[in-house]
Amino acid sequence: MLVTVAIPCYRSEHTIRKVVELVREEFQKLEGYTCEFVLVNDSSPDGTYEEIVRLAADYPEVHGINLMRNFGQHCALMCAMNYAKGDYCIGMDDDLQTHPSQIPTIVHKMEEGYDVVYGVYEKSTNGAIKRFTSWLNRKTSSVLLGRPKDIRSSNFWMITRGVMEEVIKYKNYSPYVDAIFFRCTHNIGNVPIQHHVREWGHSGYTLGKLIRLWLAYWNYSVLPLRFASVLGGITSVIGFVAALVTVIRKLIEPMTTVGWASIVCILLIFFGLVLLVLGIIGEYIGEIVLSINSTPQYIVRDKVNL
Repeated sequence: MLVTVAIPCYRSEHTIRKVVELVREEFQKLEGYTCEFVLVNDSSPDGTYEEIVRLAADYPEVHGINLMRNFGQHCALMCAMNYAKGDYCIGMDDDLQTHPSQIPTIVHKMEEGYDVVYGVYEKSTNGAIKRFTSWLNRKTSSVLLGRPKDIRSSNFWMITRGVMEEVIKYKNYSPYVDAIFFRCTHNIGNVPIQHHVREWGHSGYTLGKLIRLWLAYWNYSVLPLRFASVLGGITSVIGFVAALVTVIRKLIEPMTTVGWASIVCILLIFFGLVLLVLGIIGEYIGEIVLSINSTPQYIVRDKVNL
């Protein structure tokens, strides 16, 4: 069985060779499996692509792609899967946090008949911001993305060829691969793995990038719009009841003073809700406009061994 190892690469000139060589060693131990690599340089400003070219010269199973600009991790994964030839595909990082030594654990779990298997970290080595966004991901993805409640996701996963062929049919500019997995199948497994410390550099995900990644959930759900509709209905009822109470109090106690402060507070609440709803609708409209304009998922500048 051929397994494609898809790795988005960014600022990884010091680590990607070690990742490839360790993965090759693990697959040499796995009976019945061989591997190929699709390494996608996401317009890294260092010498990452040059190192990929050298790896491709050393190992014929290494295939390299150089993107014209930085499109993001999930777009790079989509690019890799479009070039993958494997019966299975493994997605992992380029920094050795998703360590190659854990691959056999995921492969053996996949042999139980799952369509998707996620490696779940027993103990995360990420910082506080990344841990918070991971917690937020777990809480919201089950609602917005339809993730099975007993399943956790991570950036270390393995999928079948059938799932991969469905995933690459998605052509919109802002993909979120986990959401597409959940659309394809609920035959998903988890297996505990170790999360290793990054060996070089630091994460390229800033808080702003993590928030934008979380907002990508909205491409796969209409629940925020439904939430806005319900919120609008609730506040309208509250406003009507408050107005009715004010009129009744004034009729019962004519000397009751209706203060401007309460009016201002009510206006601020309602205008804030209106702006919230408009912001949600604006996010959807923006995504629609970018999709209609055929904004690309990725643009390939160079390829090696492909």
